Amino acid sequence: MKAERISTTLFGLNKDVPECCAFFPAQWCYQSQHSCDDTCRGETPSQFPSCGGLRQSPINIVTSKVHVNSALPPFNFIGHTNRINITVENKGHSAHFALPQLVRLMGGGLPGHYRAAQFHFHWGANGRPGSEHTIDGERFPMELHIVHIKEPYGSLAEAEHDMAGIALLAFLFEETTADHPHLDTVIAALGRVYMASTTIPNFRLSDIIPSAQELHSYYRYVGSMTTPGCEQAVAWTVFLRTLSISSRQLDAIVQQCRFWTGQPMIDIFRPTQPLDGRVVYRSKAGAALTGPIHLWFGVLSVVLGTIIH
Repeated sequence: MKAERISTTLFGLNKDVPECCAFFPAQWCYQSQHSCDDTCRGETPSQFPSCGGLRQSPINIVTSKVHVNSALPPFNFIGHTNRINITVENKGHSAHFALPQLVRLMGGGLPGHYRAAQFHFHWGANGRPGSEHTIDGERFPMELHIVHIKEPYGSLAEAEHDMAGIALLAFLFEETTADHPHLDTVIAALGRVYMASTTIPNFRLSDIIPSAQELHSYYRYVGSMTTPGCEQAVAWTVFLRTLSISSRQLDAIVQQCRFWTGQPMIDIFRPTQPLDGRVVYRSKAGAALTGPIHLWFGVLSVVLGTIIH
């Protein structure tokens, strides 16, 4: 896949929307979603000050500069094989798939236990790549984010006050000739959520992502949410193993999903942000989970320590 070089600009915001878009309920928008003659305005620091911070996401991961850390252990997924009913809701800028609290996350060098909140996707348009993270300057067709909240926090708003209050798992997609066998159900749901919500019955997260035993290799860094307010409270995990999606499925997503304005939901990704001195770590594939538990908690402390000074 041909690499796409990207800039380090920020979001477009719709602070001063023209009257014809006054119904639009979101506080900001991707540049691609405005339906009127005017375009989204530039970011206003007074409105979303964290979006100009020094620990912003996504980033471009330069593989020659990552630090291998053999103390980053495998993850432990809980509830990922359970069959659940999930609600899908159009948030204006993307669609969120709500996950129940029984879906949980442990290990991976994270300082505690985390419960899942939701997952969502980022994509481009018309064959253009649309991942948020890039690897050596290459943008991938699509990216999946699974958002987790650290216990005992009850909401993202509470977790945002903890530098590692949110754990985000990121999966990059590669385009393949064959369809992903379980994505059509998700794509169909995306086509039903314009100005509404829908449900997917008997859904299993394990149908979309591999088991934890297959995900030993990953990148880790500290960063932010990738939509305003860009809260800098995220321990990011970007897995080296990619997921598959066919060109037909990519086209179906673009054709079916709509912003609240009625425009096609396309190019819903934030450009990469400056690293600003942060260190990106990589786990050592197949690292055994041995040793006292405080060792794994200490791994994130080391990572966080690089941004405190």
